[in-house]
Amino acid sequence: MTFPERFRWANAPAPYNTAPGNPFGFFMIPGRNANGRGLKVLAVDGEENGWEHVSVSIEDSKKCPSWEEMCIVKRLFWPPEACVVQFHPAEADYINRHPGVLHLWSRVDGFPMPPKICV
Repeated sequence: MTFPERFRWANAPAPYNTAPGNPFGFFMIPGRNANGRGLKVLAVDGEENGWEHVSVSIEDSKKCPSWEEMCIVKRLFWPPEACVVQFHPAEADYINRHPGVLHLWSRVDGFPMPPKICV
């Protein structure tokens, strides 16, 4: 996992303020696709629990990011060969504390993939 330092929120209020080079932080990604919506990304390297993770939301909106926007975030935080997923857990395990936020996850120690013909 990498952290795009050029997008780190430099003057973020506590508790979102982090120093350059920290393996976690809050990032503001300017609009980069056709709809030009800015993205807010909270990222952590997974050292504590083995799961690299980003939370992605649209700046000033409760709408969810699009597939294209999630792909932009994936490319910014992970190399092309990394397997990164969005989970759909059992409904009994749903927790939705922040409407409009989607998540990407990757295992620090690698992630098994189904056969290529299935994806």
